[in-house]
This record gives sequence, C-alpha cells and structure tokens, in this order.
Amino acid sequence: MSATRNSNWDRRTVLRAAMGLAAGGGLAACGGNNGRGGGSGSGTNLVQYFHAYGEAGTEQAIKRYAKAYREADVTTQWITGDNFESKLFSALLTDKAPDLFEFHPQIQLIRSGQVADLTDIVDPVKDDFNPADIASHTVDGKIYGVRMIDDPQFFFYRKSLLEKAGVGVPGTLEELIEAAAKLTTDKVKGLFLGNELDPVMRPLIWAAGADTLDEKNEIAYHTDAVKEGLVQLRGLFKSGDLLLGAPTDFWDPSPLNQGLTAIQWCGMWAMPQMQQALGDDLGIFPFPKVGDAGKPSVYNGGWSMFVNAKSKNVEAAKEYVKWLWIDQKEYQEDWALSYGFHIPPRTSLAESADRLKSGLPAEGVELFTEYGHFDNIGFTQAMLDAVEDVLADCVRQDGDPEGALDKADGKVDRELKKLFG
Repeated sequence: MSATRNSNWDRRTVLRAAMGLAAGGGLAACGGNNGRGGGSGSGTNLVQYFHAYGEAGTEQAIKRYAKAYREADVTTQWITGDNFESKLFSALLTDKAPDLFEFHPQIQLIRSGQVADLTDIVDPVKDDFNPADIASHTVDGKIYGVRMIDDPQFFFYRKSLLEKAGVGVPGTLEELIEAAAKLTTDKVKGLFLGNELDPVMRPLIWAAGADTLDEKNEIAYHTDAVKEGLVQLRGLFKSGDLLLGAPTDFWDPSPLNQGLTAIQWCGMWAMPQMQQALGDDLGIFPFPKVGDAGKPSVYNGGWSMFVNAKSKNVEAAKEYVKWLWIDQKEYQEDWALSYGFHIPPRTSLAESADRLKSGLPAEGVELFTEYGHFDNIGFTQAMLDAVEDVLADCVRQDGDPEGALDKADGKVDRELKKLFG
C-alpha cells in the first residue's frame, strides 16, 4: 500500500491548489468510481476520498469496510491518476468537498479551519498509539487526524549482487556512493533514489544529524553536514552509477525486481512483492549516516484520516472515523498487513502482528524503531517543496549548495512567519 503510490508527489500542483486555484468540478472524472455503504436508513450520506493504492485488493477492502457500517451510507471516491493531492485540495474549496479524507498531517489545514478536532475520539485510546504518531497530529494540545498506517522507507538491495561485487552494506553516504560504483555494470545501475531524487531529501537531512525544523519552529536543515551531503549526491548524479528515468518511480518495486538496479530506495509496503520476486536475495538498510555527527535515518511515511470541518456532517463523519479506525481493530489489522506490509500505529496491533515478527519484516520494524523520523506537522507542503528544490538546484543541476539552501531558507521563513508569526 504505497504511501505515495499514485501521486509522484507533485507538490507544486498541491501548493497551487492549497493557495486557492480551485477548479470547480475538478473531480468529475472520479465521481462514478464509488462504493455505496450498507443502506442503514439513517438518511446520512458520507463521502470519503482515498488515493488509488497500488496493491491488489485495497480498493475492495476500503469499500468492504464502508459497507459494513450501519449508521450512514459511506461512498468512497477512489481517485486514480498521479494528482490525488491537487484533486483533494481543489475539491475542499468547493461544495463537492468530501466529508472525510486521507492525507498527511499539515498545520495549514488546521490553521485554515479545514480539519476537525478529533481529540474527543482519539484521547481515550491515545496511549495505544505510537506516541510519535500522536505528536505528529497534535497542535496546541488538540489531535487532528487518526493514523491508519506507518510506512517506513529504506534501501532494499540484492544480496547476491553486493556479494559478487565484494561490497558490504553501506554505513555511510561515502560507502553508499562507492558501492554504487562497484555495482554498476553495462546492464545494471548501482543505485536508484527515485526519478526526481526527492524521496531522499529528508532522510539526508536527518542522516546528517540535522532536522527540518527545531523545537522553536525555526530552520534546522541548513548545516555544513547537509551541504556536504548535497555535494556528495551531486558527484553520484554525475557518476553514471545512478538509475535515472526508470519506467516506474521509487514507490514501485519494479526497478529492483526487474534487475535495473542493485539498490533501491522504497517503502516497506513493497516488501511482499520484492520477497516474492527475489526470495532470500533481499536485504534492507537505512539511509546511511552523513558526516561524523550523523546517524542512519528511516523516514516514516503513511496516511491518516481527517474529517472536513466544513462538512455538513462533521459529527457523523467523526463517528465513522471512530468506528473504523479506532474501534474496528480487525479492519485496521487487515488494512496494515493484508495488502503489503505496514506497521500498525496501534501498539497493541503492532505487538500482535505475527507477519512482522520474523525475517525481513522484523528487520524493518527494528530499523523503524531505532532510526525512524516522523512528519513534522509544522513543516508544510510549501516548505518541503522549497527544500526539495535544493536537490534540483545543486544535485540534478550544478548549483551552489549554500546558495540553494539560502534560497530555500527565504521561502521557508516566509511560510513560518505566516504560521507562527
């Protein structure tokens, strides 16, 4: 259940939509693809938005859960294509807005009054959620959103190819770049970081011992170690050892499974497909440390459910969210483990998840626990967009890292002032 399966993270499109470039009727193409609920007779109709997950059975599962609910008729908009975020934000600005939707914690949705306070339904069970998931959805003591799945991302690699090349598992960015060179042949590239490289920007920051924002909501990513990491990635980009222009992006296991690369950045959601294709010839490791003060990092992606505070059915939508994502543990476990591998955000479910207790899945959980980093709700879409532009400026092109970071700082500072004064 890839966390970014059909989006390719077109953040500029998202930002434009969030800033108000709404397209009336922008979701008309999605309207016929729905799943009507169980006919409760209550007269309440709810609409929920989901992006089209790549794993087989996910759409049927979400609609099956909705059909089992007896207190309202729940229609699922299963949004295909690569622009879920822009369609969601455009719809939220119209009278066709969903009552509830999946997305990621973003403080601007709270500041604008777009998402409802869910503290009353989450607080009684918050001790059973991963504390970091609660923290990443909390603003001023109130909880907005219920986490559905945690999706750690790390490097997957072909053990046989590393062994053949005499390469060990990289522990530093330098070692990763050296490994990519030794693993590259006329048929196989050593490393795949995604077609745009964007997925590794935050892991690079964390691996350099830095962060996106500090506890005072001030810039924390502009450090010498981050700059050095960018210089190293520029060298990798020019080396010819990086897979570029793959048929599918990082969220899909095909580049590794089909032998296009020896090492691929991807998410735990793809682990079952990789294991089916590669068997025991599959290993994982975190983004390796950058610089002397660095530490390996694992980005925890994932999706959460939010209630549209401007809906006419806020209380009914909250009741559905409570029923499905808090009360129905059987469905929560099914969603996390039956369509790819994800870590349930509920501690009780994570501890009882037999499929994650041994082998490679258990290694993934261990890396997640030791090195995991979660979304910072104050680091908005526009800020992330600005920081990812740094990769384009000084890695994919040949710009100056200091200048690229300064440019990002200006954009991020403007956003921080809007939100925090």
